[in-house]
Amino acid sequence: MNNLSFDALMAVLALDSTRLELGVIAACLVLAGLFAHHMIGRQRADMLANGNEVLSNAARLGRAGLQRLMFPLAGILLLALARGAFALLHQPPVLMHLVIAMLVAMGVIRLIVYALRQVFAPAGWLSTFEVLIVLAIWSAWVMHALEILPEVIDWLDSQKITLGKQKLTMWTLLQGGAWVLMTLIASVWLSGSVERKLMRAPIDSNLRIVLARVAKVALVLLGLIITLPLVGIDLTALSVFGGALGVGLGFGLQKIMANYVSGFILLLDRSIRIGDLISVGADRGQVTQITTRYTVVRSLSGVESIIPNELLISSVVQNEGLSDRQVRIGIAVQVSYSDDVPAALAILQDAALTQERVLKTPAPAAFLHSFGDSGINLELGIWIADPEGGALGLRSAIQLEILERFRAAGIEIPFPQRELRIMRDRNPSAPPGDVTNT
Repeated sequence: MNNLSFDALMAVLALDSTRLELGVIAACLVLAGLFAHHMIGRQRADMLANGNEVLSNAARLGRAGLQRLMFPLAGILLLALARGAFALLHQPPVLMHLVIAMLVAMGVIRLIVYALRQVFAPAGWLSTFEVLIVLAIWSAWVMHALEILPEVIDWLDSQKITLGKQKLTMWTLLQGGAWVLMTLIASVWLSGSVERKLMRAPIDSNLRIVLARVAKVALVLLGLIITLPLVGIDLTALSVFGGALGVGLGFGLQKIMANYVSGFILLLDRSIRIGDLISVGADRGQVTQITTRYTVVRSLSGVESIIPNELLISSVVQNEGLSDRQVRIGIAVQVSYSDDVPAALAILQDAALTQERVLKTPAPAAFLHSFGDSGINLELGIWIADPEGGALGLRSAIQLEILERFRAAGIEIPFPQRELRIMRDRNPSAPPGDVTNT
């Protein structure tokens, strides 16, 4: 890198030879861009020609990383050749050193961002702060190339900030922020690795989720505890503020904290698991997701309900698959008083056995439930092992089969019957016991 100060750079830019150098630099960058575009297009064409062949992870990462480095590498090579040509013409280049340094910085930035994308692929924060990360690295590199970075650091170090008895500088805060950011990145990456290993471990799914989340929080807190003292921030100075903040959060966020604590209780005691069919008040459905704050229940109609975990702890929850997934379903049928009741009971049991979802053990059973106003009430009891599949379709199929068999056997399903008696006006002159005029 050339030892070039900012004032000297401004003086050099006014020379005619510098304009020629700028033209050569621009031509080299354009050629580098065309070369990189051509090579990337050629690689994509080769992939399409080979039918998107399956590559190993190392080969895929290597090819993608090389595509991001083609432009800076081509630019560095062309500028190095141009710099050699200028030296042979006895015209010492000045700006080429700076541009080459900037291309090196571009290559480093692209590699860092690409590596972060591979490590934190599902993380949304990376896309948000990617521009900020790039600008920070670019600014530091350019100031270092112009040799004004020490002056900037001295100025930042002279700006004092007082937090109680703790005196900090802008440079200390920037260093602390950088260390905290690197620590968080390392903690998230380590927690992701731990989570992937836990998910493959032969333990209960709820316990895996709890351990993964506890490990993530513990690693982040451990990283912060280790990092802050390294940059000169005394943790004891934050103890009073942290205590006051904790009390305020305890009162203001008690509902949220109750939901988080309830979430950990649900995950640990395994009273509700993913896949269970539960009923909470008017909500009934299958549990599809359990987080530390809420539980998602998908009803049989497809509507998803987000239920706070505190509600699942403090209210009555009907879990149809807690210890036994077998659920009994009752189907009520009414027959006429003149029909053969034992034959009707046999038809009910046979109709239930035609459905595959109905369990053979316990076997379907039909009973005379009660005597009604219009007929005899019968009840068919069946057992199923997949309550998440719903009961309406099964009820409909069994009742259609019962109706068809009743019609074939001549058994009547009575409609409501009422006896109506019409009374005529009584003769006022007749004695009280006389009903001849009624």
